[in-house]
This record gives sequence, structure tokens and C-alpha cells, in this order.
Amino acid sequence: MSTAVARVGRAFRAIAVQDRKEIWISLRDEADCTAEAARVDARVAAGERLPLAGRLLAVKDNIDVAGLPTTAGCPSFGYPPAADAPVVARLRAAGAIVIGKTNLDQFATGLVGTRSPYGPVRGAVDPTRISGGSSAGSAVAVALGMADLALGTDTAGSGRVPAAFQGLIGLKPTLGLVPNTGVVPACVDYDAVTVFARELELAATALSIMVGPDPADPRSRTWPDSVPLDAPTEPRIGVAQQDQLAALTPSYGYAYRRAVDRLADHGMTAVPVELSTLLDAALLLYDGAIVAERYTAVGAFLDEDPADADPVVAKIIRAAAAVPAHRLVADTETLLIARQRAAELFSEVDALYLPTTTEHPTLAEIAADPVAINRRLGTYTNFCNLLDLSAVAIPAGAVDGLPFGAMLVGPAFHDQRLLALAGRLLGTAPPPMIIGDTVDLAVFGAHRRGQPLNPELIKLGARYAGEVCTSDAYRLVALATEPGKPGLVRVGPGVGTRIGGERWQLSVGALGRFLAALPAPMSLTRVELRDGSQVLGFGCAQDAAEAGRDISDYGDWPSYLEERDG
Repeated sequence: MSTAVARVGRAFRAIAVQDRKEIWISLRDEADCTAEAARVDARVAAGERLPLAGRLLAVKDNIDVAGLPTTAGCPSFGYPPAADAPVVARLRAAGAIVIGKTNLDQFATGLVGTRSPYGPVRGAVDPTRISGGSSAGSAVAVALGMADLALGTDTAGSGRVPAAFQGLIGLKPTLGLVPNTGVVPACVDYDAVTVFARELELAATALSIMVGPDPADPRSRTWPDSVPLDAPTEPRIGVAQQDQLAALTPSYGYAYRRAVDRLADHGMTAVPVELSTLLDAALLLYDGAIVAERYTAVGAFLDEDPADADPVVAKIIRAAAAVPAHRLVADTETLLIARQRAAELFSEVDALYLPTTTEHPTLAEIAADPVAINRRLGTYTNFCNLLDLSAVAIPAGAVDGLPFGAMLVGPAFHDQRLLALAGRLLGTAPPPMIIGDTVDLAVFGAHRRGQPLNPELIKLGARYAGEVCTSDAYRLVALATEPGKPGLVRVGPGVGTRIGGERWQLSVGALGRFLAALPAPMSLTRVELRDGSQVLGFGCAQDAAEAGRDISDYGDWPSYLEERDG
């Protein structure tokens, strides 16, 4: 395995060779990065577990990194942060090494990556095309191998559109799961810190470290007690109706239809859904009163006419000063109605699968029409944060030799479910857990995979976590129930035998609902596993066990059923 020191050296060589200066607003000194990498290597050598040991991190320059100025893409706005933003500090504590701050659409206002005095960020695959924004440099740095991970922000799609154009993974978590402390706001109520990576596993690992409340961020949130940890075995996936794809270019429309057709290859059912309420809500981000939040963030600064302000950005933000309060109230009411429609929609499907964006413009096309194309690029992304939805952007094919991206969208706090669906579509192993507060449950009979009561676990959003085996202190008996199920009975160390089962993970709330519905004679108790650890699992009443047939010699319930029914 490559050392952190070696990875730093390769990254800085790549930066020098590729000569894409527009990606970076500031770079750390290579010697400082190498010294930090050496400390990471020493911690690993001492036995410390660092999930991101030696992973190189690029940070969008509206997120604070101690020792580097934060400019938000406007040099005269820049300030020296006193400390890392919490999200950066968490990743560094896990072994990641920041190499620099990346270019962006100024004040995170745009989806194009060209609205910056540091220069337009060119696409990673075709430099004549835009990179997408506003998290432009972050996405391109990862795509070109200069960084393993990059932080972006996403208000209108800035963590997803650049991912689509570069063929990357882009995770936009539920609002508030990742704190925004130390982040220059765009629309403070609708901003999310995001992560880019080339692999889903790495992106999910990083996100698992990033999430968690921060006392300094009044909008930060924690996971609720009941959240799905996986997707159903045969998920229903909402897709856009043909009449709601008019914004796509013909080639993007064809690529999206192909992506939808492939859902069936992964056991997913495509369900055409009505999206007009969501698409109408998307217009409120710039055409409605919500844009006043951008003025609140940096309007007073831009009113001073700084010479390095991007004219398109300044015009958008300064115009928001004239938004009347009654219009904001009206738009807020419209969003509440749209959120209700979104909730109804997600009662019918497990997730939406939409094109991330509409086309891949050239730099020249954006220069000629900087506003209308930008607005079109956010057709399918703008509504997500307004409606408090989570999203995962993934590669989904190609158009004219360039990456095409699609996006899984779900309700707030369904992030883990979206990651599971993304893993299936990408053909990868199940991604790591990003939810820390879960409960393991061992099942030995009718709740196992393929057994009649397993759908009860699936409905609760439970996640399969592998095979388990008890210690030799247990017996297994077949109970006289319908459907048939076994009972696990503890008889004492060395008196019983080892019994095979499965480990499932559930949220705390899901376990409570499961326990409340558990019929007699079953109960939940602590079960000792072969390695001496304990896990919550099924037990049964002593009188029911004594009336049942001892089937311990079969070793597990499926083996007994195979002989019984064979």
C-alpha cells in the first residue's frame, strides 16, 4: 500500500505536469504536506486506525482551511480563517491531507465554473467545455487525479452537476447533516457541504466522517431514530415522464432513456411520475424571493462595487435587495405545498432517478449566453435542497464520448438508502454505513433472507450485514407456529452446539417497531456469538421450546428445511 508521503509526492507532480492553474486558488507548500503525511504514516505504523490515511483532499475555497485564505472566488473578500471548518477538521483527523483550495463560481453562484476572476475552470475530459459549478475546481482536481477527495458545496446542484460532467460520484447529503460552520453561505437555509470521489466507497467513507452536529451551526441536524439503512430487494424507482424532459438536448434525452432502461437489469422497476410541482419549485431558487438569502450573505460587500466582483454574480445578488418580504412569505408557502407533494411522491416510489443536468456546454457557449444556459443546467437539481431532499449523483453512461450523469433523489435522511441503490447501479459492493447509531440483530429462522418473514426486516429498512454463528451454548428447536419458525434456546456453555444465522442492522426506531410487533413465543435477548461477542437476537419462551422438536444437529434453519421439504 502506498504511503501518505508517496501519495503527496505523486499529487504535486501531477499538478505540475498537467498545468491546470485555474483549478487552484491556493496550494499548500509541498514540504508542509509531506511533513503532515509523514505524521500520518507514523500514526498508522503505531497501529492507529485512520479511515482516510494519506487520502489527498481538495477543498472548495468557500470552506475554511487554517493557514490558507478563504476567498469564495473573490480576492478582495478574502480573510485568514482562524481554524479549519469542522468538516475539514474531521477529515484531517481521519488521516486526510489537504493539498489546496479550489476555484469556484464566485460566492458559489452558478453551475458553470466560469464566473471567477481566477479564470474559468475547464472540463477534465474536454477542456473546450465547462467543468460545471460552482464546485468546479474540486471536481476537476479529483477527475485529473490531483486529489482523492474534494469538498464542494451544493445549493442548486453544485455538488452534482460538476460530478456529472467529470464522471464522478457526488454526494449531496440531507441538509444539516454536515455542519456549515466555517463555510461562506450562499443561501444559508439551503446550503449543503458535499463530497466528490472517483469511487462510491471512498465517497461514503468520507461522508460518514463528515456528518454530525456542531453547536456553532444552529441549522445542523442529527439522524432521527428511524431511518432506512438499505433499499428494498425490488425497489420502485420514479423516473421523469417524457413531457418533463424537454429541457434535455436530444443526445442527453437518449442517454437518460438508456439509463432508465438499465434499471431493470438491477431488479428495479421504473415508475413514470409527475414532477411538475417539483420542477416549478426549482424556479424559486433564482426567480423567486429565496435569492434574497444570497444578498443577506454577501450583498453589502457587493454593494461596494469591488473591482474583482464577477459582473453576472454581482447582478444576480444585488438585484435580490429589492425582494419584498411578502413575496418571501408567499414563496415559502409554495415550498411547503411542494414538500407535501414530494412526500406523497415518495410514498409511491423508493427514490427518483433523474438526469443530473441537461447538456454539456462549451466555454464559448457559456460566454455567449451566461445566464439562460446556467438556469437550464439546474432544471433537475435546483429543487432538491428547497424541498429538503437528499441526492447521490453517479456516472450513467456517455454522450459523444463525454460522461453522462444521473441522480438518485430521496427524502431527507434517506441518504443510506440512496447509497445502497447507487451501489447496485454501479455494480459495487454495498457502500459503508454513514449512520453511526444503529443496532445489530441476529436472526436464525423465518426472518433470514429468502424466508417468509424477511420482508418485515426489508420494510423497516434493515441492512444485511453477513453470516453469524453462536457459541456452543445454544440449541435450536422447530416451533409449532405458522409460518414455521425455530426457537433459539440457551442451555449453557459446552452443552449446546453452534447455530448459524444472519446479522442485520436496523435503526433504533426500526428495532422498536419490530419488537412491538413481535408475536409470542418469540422475544429478543442477548445472544453470544462464537467469537465471544454478544448481539441482540431471538429467543423463545421455555415452554414453547420444550414442546418443539430439537433440530440443533442440522446447524441452522435452512439446512433443516432442505431435508424436511426435500
